[in-house]
Amino acid sequence: MIQQVVANFRLADLADILIVAGLFYWSIALIRGTRAVQMLIGLGFVGLLYVVSQYFELFTLAWILTQVLSSVLLVVVVLFQNEIRRGLMQVGRGRIFGRDGARTEHAVEEIARAASAFSGRRVGMLVVLEREVGLNEHIESGTLVDAQVSRELLESIFQSSSPLHDGAVVIRNGRILAAGCFLPLTTNPATKRAVGSRHRAALGITEESDAIAVVVSEEDGQISLVTAGQMVRDIDATGLRRRLLEALR
Repeated sequence: MIQQVVANFRLADLADILIVAGLFYWSIALIRGTRAVQMLIGLGFVGLLYVVSQYFELFTLAWILTQVLSSVLLVVVVLFQNEIRRGLMQVGRGRIFGRDGARTEHAVEEIARAASAFSGRRVGMLVVLEREVGLNEHIESGTLVDAQVSRELLESIFQSSSPLHDGAVVIRNGRILAAGCFLPLTTNPATKRAVGSRHRAALGITEESDAIAVVVSEEDGQISLVTAGQMVRDIDATGLRRRLLEALR
């Protein structure tokens, strides 16, 4: 049996296996660390419940689950619309941020310095670093800057007297592209009510794109890093610098 399979094995079969494996790996990498993992577990539970209902002849439950699973493709599209949109945009674009390693490291260093200074003075800050998925629709809502990243420039943007301090700074390819940008707020009901608008905006933009957001809270001065809709709070400048470099590389 095995010899027959090996004898009939073609290069096209090998290519087919590699492509499917690559698609599975890409899909898993895309949803890892996002809410999609919990939703997949929920769908898996529904499928298991359907098998159990069929085995024990629970006809009413089986009929209900059959109606649900018959539209599983539509359910998947609705549940994973953000992940699907982000994945398709990644396919259509090359890497934007991180083409220039030295510029990236300089930007990260200046962001970490500014975050540390803001944290000590409890000044609010929201910086978004664009990666593969473009943020042009959000950039257009702000004021174009196109300047090298520096702590001094970030401090001037986010000081309370600046007309741009309430919005977000968007960084592309190691340069500040725009400031005062308006971002979508997260719609995740699990988000704590105590989280402010900057944190909600950071969660929102990272849920619908692969961007990275850095937030400094006005209330307690905590520095937070947000990726893929997941927030790591209360990190210091050293930890922020390390995590940003790891994510961008």
